[in-house]
Parts: sequence; structure tokens; C-alpha cells
Amino acid sequence: MRIRELAEDDLDAVFRLRKLAFGSTERPQRIVRPGSHGLVAEIDGRVAGVLGIGAYAQFYGGAAVPMGGIGGVAVDGASRGRGVANALLREALTTMREHGQAISALYPTVPTLYRKFGWERTGVFEWVELPMDRLLSVPRPSEPIPSRPARESDLAALHDCYLEVARTVDGLADRRPPRIDLAEVLEMDLVSVLPGPNGLRGYLTATREAGGDMGRLKVFDLIGVDVEAQLTLLASLASWAGTLEAVDLRITDPATVGLLGGTPLRHSVWTSTWMQRVVDLPAAVAARGWPRLANTAVDVEVVDEHAPWHAGRHRLVAEDGAVRVEPGGSGAVRLHARALGPWFSGAQNTHALRRAGLLEGDPADAVVLDQLAGSAGTPRLADFF
Repeated sequence: MRIRELAEDDLDAVFRLRKLAFGSTERPQRIVRPGSHGLVAEIDGRVAGVLGIGAYAQFYGGAAVPMGGIGGVAVDGASRGRGVANALLREALTTMREHGQAISALYPTVPTLYRKFGWERTGVFEWVELPMDRLLSVPRPSEPIPSRPARESDLAALHDCYLEVARTVDGLADRRPPRIDLAEVLEMDLVSVLPGPNGLRGYLTATREAGGDMGRLKVFDLIGVDVEAQLTLLASLASWAGTLEAVDLRITDPATVGLLGGTPLRHSVWTSTWMQRVVDLPAAVAARGWPRLANTAVDVEVVDEHAPWHAGRHRLVAEDGAVRVEPGGSGAVRLHARALGPWFSGAQNTHALRRAGLLEGDPADAVVLDQLAGSAGTPRLADFF
């Protein structure tokens, strides 16, 4: 078996694999896109498997940590059971490290496969249904902000508005070009912005969907940098009463529904879970934002057969408001590869990791890991790959 970089000449073979694996029906014009790369596995000169890696970054502690987004993993039906996916994932770890992607995320169709290579369930990607009567019960803004349709000249300001909120929600992607084409947002049916004195105070993107008697509005982003912007955008959705059955809202800012929306005790939510892996612990720690703590340190031993570059004993040192990883130490807390993603993201504390068999050692030492990561709620992504 040979693992190599994905090339445009592989388009037909890769389309055939992904059509079989995912039911894809639209043949892409190209498979090597800006901001992404990929790997293929060859057996006897034939493409037997494929894996894509997108160049993203996720916010943790307000800092954008470079992330490799794994997607489109497919193996030819005649080649299954021969270790093709294993070989692709093993090589992907090395490739992401070479590209400076200190962490990795993926949406797992086969969790057991990815757990074997160190990924673990970490966060959510969610949609919520908002019936029109619930939107009508949301408080009205005290000073509604006039909105207007977005223009191409708004794209940079729209992205800045998103970033102002996204950097405060652990897990959200920074939507950096070239992997994300900012101009594609203008292709949606509805893109409205709320101008402010220093940029945009908010924006909304949506498409009109068929279904039922009146159809639905599918809202991809509802972003407001303050409460009046949030309430203005929610009021704009309520204005569709009588022409829609409901609004489906992708959760970007959890405060929108959790603190402002009128969701009842029981409501419909569609959730996809994603898994994360720390690819390079020292690089990931250096890139992340951390809470400011009194100077402290904890000795850890990382058990990671697939990423030997960071396996072994390290000391995590918090000093003068910064956190770094140094080699050595006593290895007082033992972390398995699958523990690193949930710990790094704040998705799970050391007690949960211990109960799952992913962490060992003195609880008094491990508490420093909890203090370092903190937790600002469940990590979220609002982009699918």
C-alpha cells in the first residue's frame, strides 16, 4: 500500500469512492481546493481510499488554534479490511503536524475507528427549531437597529462581526480564507446587516426552504455583538409570522436561544457531535488562550503511540499569564491520547477522564489541569466539513 498526496488527476477515482460511501451525486470540478490538501491510498496502482484535510482554526480561550479538519474519508468496497483507513489516519497525523495544525477535528461516522487513533468526542454542531409563536414571544428591542441587505463591500466587516462573537465561544472556527470563501455568503436568499458606528453590530444569513404548507426559513448565522442587535435580528425573524411554519436556526452563539429565545421545556434540536485530537501538544498549548492563574505547574506523561513526537513526560508550566510545555518531569498524571482533546477543549474535566479510563494519577495533581483548561460551556462548531 502506498500513501501519497491527493492530486487533481485523482478526481474521477475519488468521486467514485465518495459516491459509494456518501451517496454523492454531483461531480465536483476540482478536488484540490485552496486551503485544503488530502491523501490517497493506492493498492496495486489503484486508488483504494481517500482522506481530506481542511486548514481551519478553532477558538480556545480567545485564541485561534490551527486545526486540521478531517473529512471525506472513504475506502473502496473491495479494499475494506486491509487497513486502508488506518494507514490514511496514521499518515494524516504526520501531515497535519508538518502543516502546523496543532489540533484536529472531525465528524465521526465510525467513532471506534477514530478513537483508536486518538480522537475523542468533544463538541456539538446544533440546529434548533423555533416555531413562530415562540419567536413572537421574544422581547422586542428597546431601540430597533435599521437593517439593510448586505453588499460585497460588507464582506470584511461581516467577517469581523462574526469573529467578535466567535472568539468568545470555544470551538468555533475562525472561517479563515482560503478554505472558507467569504463571498459565498452572498449567494444565500437572505443576507441582512445591522450597521453600527464602528462596523457591523450584527447580521443574519438564511435560505428559504420548502416543506409543509408554508415552508421554513433556514438561518445559518444570527450574529449580534450586543443584546439590542440580537433582539433586532430575532424580531426580524418574528416578522415572518403568517408566511412560515417555523425557523430552523443553526446555533452559532449559544446565548441567542439559551438566554434570549422563548424555547419551551421540550423543543426540537438536531445535533451532530464532533471529535477532537491534539496533534502536537507543545504547539497546541502555545497557541491556545488560557485563564490567568497564579504561577503553577503539573507533570504529565502522554501515552500516544500514533504521535510519538509528543509522547512521554512533560511539565505544563503556567507562569506570568502564559502556559508552556517543557520536557521532563515526574509524569504524576498519565494522559492517554484520547484524553488530550476533551481536556484541551474544556469539554471534560479530569474526573470524567479518569472514570473513562483515559487519565491516571494523583487527583491533587490533576486538578491543575482543570484549572488550566477551565470551561465556558460545551465546545461548538458552526461549520460542517
